[in-house]
Amino acid sequence: MSAVSTTPSGSGNYGAGRMQLTRSFVTVAFSTVVLLIACLIFAPSSVSWGALSGSLPFAAIIAIVGLGQLLVVQQGGFDLSLPGAVSLAVVVSTHFPQQNDALLYQAVLLALAFNLSIGLLNGILVSVFRLNAIIATIGTNALLYAAVFAMSGGVPSVTTDLLATIAGGETLGIPNAVYFALGATALVSFMLKKTVGGRRFEAIGASPAAGEAAGLRVRSYQMMAYVYAQLFYCLAGILIAGITREPTAFQGDSLLLPSVAVVVLGGTSLLGGRGFPISTVLAAFFLNQLSQFALTVGVPYSAQTIIQALALGFGIGVYSLRGSGNVRKTT
Repeated sequence: MSAVSTTPSGSGNYGAGRMQLTRSFVTVAFSTVVLLIACLIFAPSSVSWGALSGSLPFAAIIAIVGLGQLLVVQQGGFDLSLPGAVSLAVVVSTHFPQQNDALLYQAVLLALAFNLSIGLLNGILVSVFRLNAIIATIGTNALLYAAVFAMSGGVPSVTTDLLATIAGGETLGIPNAVYFALGATALVSFMLKKTVGGRRFEAIGASPAAGEAAGLRVRSYQMMAYVYAQLFYCLAGILIAGITREPTAFQGDSLLLPSVAVVVLGGTSLLGGRGFPISTVLAAFFLNQLSQFALTVGVPYSAQTIIQALALGFGIGVYSLRGSGNVRKTT
C-alpha cells in the first residue's frame, strides 16, 4: 500500500535540510564555474587579476546587502527601504566628517543609529501593525531619502582618508571589502545554523502559525529581521563611501534588485523559511561577474538591470521546478 506525502512550499522541509543546502550550493557553484569558463573563452580580460581586484569590492557590497535582504525574505517579506538605507549611510559617513578622520567614528555611530531606528520602524509596522512589508518599507524608504536630501542637498562629498584606507584598501592583495563580506557571512551562517535562536528564526519563517502554537515570540523574531537587515545595509553604505572616493547621494538605488536576485539564486524561498547565506554570497560573485562579462563583450551598461532581472527570473524558475518535486511517494 502506498501513500503520497507533501512538504510545504515555503522551504519548510527540515528533514531534508542538508540535501537542500547541498543542492542550492551546487546549483550556484556550477553556474559560477560555467560562467568563469565562458569568461576565459570569450572575455579573458574580465577574469584577469586586475579586473577581479577592481570588481570584487562591489561583489562584496552585493553580498552584504544580500545577507540583509536574506533575513527579511526568510520571514516572508521584502525590504524595499534598502536603497534609502544604504544611501543614508553613505551620506552620513561622508558629509558629517567633512574629510576629518577624527570625526569618522562619530559618523559611523550616527549612521548606525539612523539605520537601526529605521529597522525598528520597519519591524513594528510589519510585525506589530501587520502592514504589508512592501508598502511599509516603500514608505520608510521615502523617509530615508528625505533625510538624505536634508543632509546632503543631493551634492556628493569626498570621503575621509581613513575610511578610504579601511574600505578601499587591500590586505595581502585582497580588497578589504571582501574580508568584511566574509566576516558578515560567517556571522550570519553561525547565528542561523548553530544557535537556538537561529533555528527558531527559520522555523518561524517557514510557519508563523506553528511558531505561535509552539509558544515562540513570533512578532519579536519578525521585527528583529528588519533591524538586523539594516545593520548590513549600513555596513554596505559605509564601505561604498570608502571604496568610491566621491560617492553620490543615490548609491543605494542600484542595489535593490541585486539584493533580491542573489537571495533567490542562493536557493532561499521567497515564501520564507530556511536560508542559505553561503550560497547567497557565492551568488553575489556570480551576478557581479556576469555583469563584468556582459560589459566586456560589449553589452551596454544600461542593460545591467535587464541582466539582473533575467538572473532573478532564472533563479525563481530553477527553484520553482525543484519545488515541484517535493511530492514524493513512500511505501
